[in-house]
Amino acid sequence: NQKTIREAEKSEVVKYAAEDADITWQLMKVFNPLLDQKEVRILFEEIEMPLVVVLSTMENNGVSLNSETLKEYSIELELEIERLEKSIIEQAGEEFNVSSPKQLGVVLFENMKIDEKAKKTKTGQYSTSEETLQKLAGKHAIIDDILEFRQLKKLKSTYVDALPELVNEKSGKIHTTYSQAVAATGRLSSVNPNLQNIPIKTNNGKKVREAFIPSEGNELYAADYSQVELRLMAEISGDPNMVEAFQNGHDIHTATAAKVFDVPMEKVDREMRGKAKMVNFGIIYGISAFGLSQRLNVKRKEAKALIDGYFETYPGIKKFMDDAVDGAKETGYVQTILKRKRFLKDINSKNAVVRGYAERNAINAPIQGSAADIIKVAMINIHKEITSQKLQSKMILQVHDELVFDVVPSEKETIAKLAREKMENAVKTNVPLKVEGAFGATWLEAH
Repeated sequence: NQKTIREAEKSEVVKYAAEDADITWQLMKVFNPLLDQKEVRILFEEIEMPLVVVLSTMENNGVSLNSETLKEYSIELELEIERLEKSIIEQAGEEFNVSSPKQLGVVLFENMKIDEKAKKTKTGQYSTSEETLQKLAGKHAIIDDILEFRQLKKLKSTYVDALPELVNEKSGKIHTTYSQAVAATGRLSSVNPNLQNIPIKTNNGKKVREAFIPSEGNELYAADYSQVELRLMAEISGDPNMVEAFQNGHDIHTATAAKVFDVPMEKVDREMRGKAKMVNFGIIYGISAFGLSQRLNVKRKEAKALIDGYFETYPGIKKFMDDAVDGAKETGYVQTILKRKRFLKDINSKNAVVRGYAERNAINAPIQGSAADIIKVAMINIHKEITSQKLQSKMILQVHDELVFDVVPSEKETIAKLAREKMENAVKTNVPLKVEGAFGATWLEAH
């Protein structure tokens, strides 16, 4: 039953506003000394606060959307969803609601007996979660159809149908909201719409990016850090072999495969490179021999040999991982290259599963967090230049390791050079940070 601020008595509003200001002032006195005590003043004053202006400008700039593309695609998806639903019901041999986890569980595990050891949830029904079904992928065609059915339904409702509804009537653009203090790693997150989660590896997800377009007469330019997390793992660990591979401009997956499989680089085949790539990225997330064996579809013994070979090749990385976990157990946190702390309250937990999760975070957070810090510094520096040079082009999107610009044709060269320069030199590193950029008539084309 509260009134709005406009309906309240002026004397009440005065009290309210004064109290608001007073509490803020009192809190500042409490928090200000803590910035020094926790050694985060530089992070706060030189990165997070200047970034506020950059993000508000980007939110205001917005991004243009081709709603027609999405409307056509929605019809296409609807037909594909119906086809998959029919196929699932045919394979099941009975009519049921494919979208009902309860009915689906009964069909898959009681009637079709796809998994004799199927687990039940606390409510007594079979689990048909993404994770459960992924493990059964390939066991029966119905599983693959269900996974695709769910993926397309989610894509349609979350993006294809929702995005046109979010176009602002006045500006004709979509204006996402960026949050600086939500993700524990320091990465930016975005809502209404969440642009961080548009699937990019699938063809269906790519079609969503196709709907993002420049302002009339302009082009989009997307600048993307290349393998930034691996480069930062080399930087932070200081492993000489990995640092050297990057400094010499080698393809890191080929270089890793050559060392792990003990063959010259020119003899590395696609399969070897693929395995090395899986280990390279898996290690960042603390992958186990069991996890790697599942991903590569090989025996656990082979996966273990791959990981052992990897650590022999890059002993500095093994040391970094052990030191990160040991350091976190002692201090309760890990930190990025710009001293952003990630606290891990479960690092000394007696529960092995919970502790294992915290240990993986101890390895990953300094890397992922450093990547987040670096792109934030780059964004601040790019924004300064766009403002001081009075450029008409605009920075409009940030997604993970990528920045997207709405570029006036006469400023193409300026923006491409500016983005690459500021992104590659945001922080001084021994391992070169590499940025790849491209222009396009859509976000997909520029990516």
